Formats: sequence, C-alpha cells, structure tokens
Amino acid sequence: MKLITVAAVLFVAASGLAMEMNGLQDAAGAWSKIVVDWEAFERAEDPLTAGAEGDLEALARLPELTAAADARRLAAIKSFASRLHALDASALAAADDRFNHAFLKRVIDERLERAAFDPARLAFTNEGGAGTSIGYVARTTAVGSRGDADAWISRLEAMPRMIRESIANARRGLATGFTQPRSVVENALEIARAEAALTPETDPLLLPLASLPPSIPQSHAGALHARARSLTTGPIAAARREWVRFLDSEYMPKARAGLGIGSLKEGRDYYAFLARSFTTTNLTPDEIHGIGLEEVARIRREMQEQIRAAGFNGSFADFLQWLRTDPRFYARTRQEMLEKASEIAKRADDALPKLFRKSLPRLPYGVREVPREIEDQYTTGRYFPGSMANGIAGGYIVNTGKLDQRPLYELPALTVHEAVPGHHLQIAISQELGDQPWFRRNATTTAFVEGWGLYSEFLAVEMGIYRDPYERFGRLSYEMWRACRLVADTGIHWKGWTLETARACFRDNSALAPHNIETELQRYVADPGQALAYKIGELRIKALRQKAQNALGSRFDVRDFHDTLLLGGALPLDMLEMRVDGWIQGRK
Repeated sequence: MKLITVAAVLFVAASGLAMEMNGLQDAAGAWSKIVVDWEAFERAEDPLTAGAEGDLEALARLPELTAAADARRLAAIKSFASRLHALDASALAAADDRFNHAFLKRVIDERLERAAFDPARLAFTNEGGAGTSIGYVARTTAVGSRGDADAWISRLEAMPRMIRESIANARRGLATGFTQPRSVVENALEIARAEAALTPETDPLLLPLASLPPSIPQSHAGALHARARSLTTGPIAAARREWVRFLDSEYMPKARAGLGIGSLKEGRDYYAFLARSFTTTNLTPDEIHGIGLEEVARIRREMQEQIRAAGFNGSFADFLQWLRTDPRFYARTRQEMLEKASEIAKRADDALPKLFRKSLPRLPYGVREVPREIEDQYTTGRYFPGSMANGIAGGYIVNTGKLDQRPLYELPALTVHEAVPGHHLQIAISQELGDQPWFRRNATTTAFVEGWGLYSEFLAVEMGIYRDPYERFGRLSYEMWRACRLVADTGIHWKGWTLETARACFRDNSALAPHNIETELQRYVADPGQALAYKIGELRIKALRQKAQNALGSRFDVRDFHDTLLLGGALPLDMLEMRVDGWIQGRK
C-alpha cells in the first residue's frame, strides 16, 4: 500500500513539474512570437530605421503619414497590447525576457496614450517639414550598388506623396484648432522657400547619385541621373512649391495665437503627457519647473567660481558681455570652426579608454558642416547616426554660419555631447547590440539619450577636455542652458509665459549668444516637452553613479559602470536603475 501511495505522490509531482515546464515553454514560445512579429511590424512601418540596418526593400520606401496609416498602426499596436496582457510575464524563465517584456509593454502603452492626441496634426516644426527631413536622409545615403541607386530613385518618387500627406495632416490640425504658433510657421516657411529655390546644382536630393560605383553600367548611370533630375525639377519641385503656398496662405492666417501648447483646448493634458513621456518619470510640469530653478541657482554659483579663476573683477553681466563680444573667442572662418571642432573630437577619442572598457563602437564618425541652406534656423550642432550595414559613418555636424554667435569656449562641451563620449558613442554602440531585440537596439528614449549627452559634458571634466576657465565656464553655460530649458519649456507650455520671460533665463544666466538663444526658444515652442529630457536624464545618471560608488566603495570601476549603462541600450530611467542595481548586486 505504501509503495502505491509513494508512486502516486511521485506521479503527481512529476505531472506538476511537466505542466510547469510546458507552461514555461508555452510562455517562452508566445513571447518569442511577439518579439518576431513586433520587429516585422516596425520594419514595415519605419523604413528609415529598417533601411539603416541594410534592409534593401526598406531603402526603397518612405514612411506613410496618412490618417489611415495611423489608424492601421494603432489597430496593430492595440493587438500587440492584448497579446502582451494575455502573456503572464512571471511565467518567462529568463530574466532578460521578463525585462524585455516590461520594456515593450511600456513602449506600446505610451504609443497608445500618445495616439489619442493625434500629434501628426502638428506636421512641421521650426526646422521644417517632411521635405526637409528627406534632405537629411539624402546626406546620409550611400549608393554602393545598382540596387541602392534604384532604391533611392524609389524614395524620390515617393517624396511628393509625403509632402501631400503632411499638408493633409496640417489641414486636420487647422480644422481642429491644433496648430503651431505664428513664429514657428515663419521659420518653417523660410526653410520651405529655400528648398523651393533649390536647383539641380544645389539640391541635396541628388547627392546620393553624385558618385556612382563602377559596377553600375554607364548607360544605366545616365538613366539614373536623368530620372533623378526629372523628379527634383518636376513633381518634387511642384510639391515644394505647394508646401510653401500652403504654409503662407492657408496655415499662417490660422496659426494659434497663444505661444504654448497649453493654450489649446487639449493642450494641457497633452503637455502633461509629454512631460512624463520625455522624462520617463511621473514628474509633473510644476515639479520639473522647480528642479530647473534649483539647478539654475546651483550652476550660477559654480559659474562665479570660474569667473574668479579667470581673474575677472567685473560683474556677472560684465563677464557675459565680454565673452559675447571679444574677438579672441570666435572663429574667423568656417574652416577654422570645423578644424577646432575636429581637434577637440580627436582629444576626446584619445581619452575614451580611461572611462570605457567594452562600450567602444566599431563605427567611426566625421565632423561636418550643417547644410548652409538651413543653417540660419538650425541649432549650433547635431548628431546624425551612421550605419555599418550601409557603409556610412556617424556625423557630428557643426553650424558654421553666423560665426560671431558661436563662441569657441562652448565648442568643447558641444563636441563631447554630440560626438564622443556623447551621442555617437552611445548610439553607435546601441546599433551593435545584436543580442538584443529590435526595440532595444533602436530605442530612442530621449531621457537616456540626451541625459547621456549632458552627462558626457560632465565626463569631459575627468577627460581633461576643458583647458582653461573660459572653456570650463562654457561647459557650465551649456549646463545652465539645459537647466533653463526646464524653466522655459514648462514656463511657455504650462504657465503661459511670453517669449521674453522665457528668454530672460538664458540671457541673464548663460553665455549663449543672442542668435542661439532665439533659435533654441523657437525649438522649444515648436516641440513641447523634448527639452525636459536632458537635465532630468543627466541628474538621474549622476545619481546612479553616486549610488554605485556608495554601495561598492573601492570595488567601483567607472569603466564597468559606463559599460552597464551603454550595453543595455537606451532605457527609461527607472528601468536603467533596475539594471544598475543588478550590476551593483553582482559586484558585491
């Protein structure tokens, strides 16, 4: 009898174990299918990112911007949300799978919340619209085969359609009272007119075909050039003119009267969402505004220390005036500006092994000019990702226009932010995370990406990049710029500030040149909430470093800490803390 009882118990236990194993296998299989399906969905709907990974079919397409396409995407995302909800994440055996499940759920939930506001109605910013964005794509498109060349022709054929779709989205904004303010329209219109005036000799859309590989027969090369020229001077030129006409005569008269998005009917709810989304926190706009004011006061004290170190005896305002007007602090030619940026970039390259062990990417980067046709409305510098698959280096682009507004004492901070150890290092290493799914490799979590960029300006102190009190003051001026962003962005969009009230923080507390201040302010007006990510992200990264140092003491290694941050991709800040906490426990 005992033998039968024991056998029964063992049978029940074995059956339970088998059921548990089957449950784990079922969960793992369902999760793997979701991951595969999500990547296929993203590749189909985001041909620009897919093309950057070498997908030739994607390289022949441009995104679809219609309301119908948005509805199709929303239905698919809701389906993914249901599948994720039905899957018990605790049944996933692998910790990485559970972490990635939480990450993807967060991505999808946020997209659902964002879609409810129909943000496509704001179809352009102060930096232009759909046509402008394809100009950027042209400058980072390499043609190495006949297939690449034919793909670019297909994208040119699709460009008028994208511009028409943008007009339709903006018209929906006009009809529903969800519009940009007049100042943003004026900037976008200036860019649109410059694009409409482009000729075959100046049009960036023809750059990818300017130097074709020998593998393309001469007869086909001639046909490619003729087709591209016909498109840019025909349907593309017509679409550009239509964009100008629409902005000037149809949109401008109905642009919103209020400066901030909060002045619109649904604007305050939208801005509260954007604050949470861009910072990946639950901070309210009022809380973010308060953090900004605290940071302004702290940075101002540190700036005073550098003024004393420079031996300057006048007031803070006198020092700013001197920095903004003394010729010694400004490049005389565009070439000089590029050369100085390149020299700083190479010094930064030289210092990287002190701070990074594994997170050093294979992809190099170049130092390039901001395209001259857009430089007047453009920021001081920017980074554009490259593609190892397509043979394109990353690009740190420097604005070489209005040189009397671009002080050299700020150039070191700009360079380390946009190039290394900032955006190029972080984005290029993320592109190489082949063991991570699509949504981890290609994550663009702004609080992490821009928080890392600002943290990199701080790292440059340890790297020895800043060589005198003026460059150290320039670094603090850039940090003040990001602190004032918290104050100004929330002030404009949440508190209803005028542009002059927002301008005062930058003018009175930073060494930013007047033209740069105006360009930045228009950027914040046109793109609510994005400016909040920088400072919030940097503060959290610094706090995580201090947490790790306190926990590990002599066992803390800054290179391993940085690898932990970067080799996980661009994570929301709370999930980044989870990753760092796991690393700390492992080190203990």
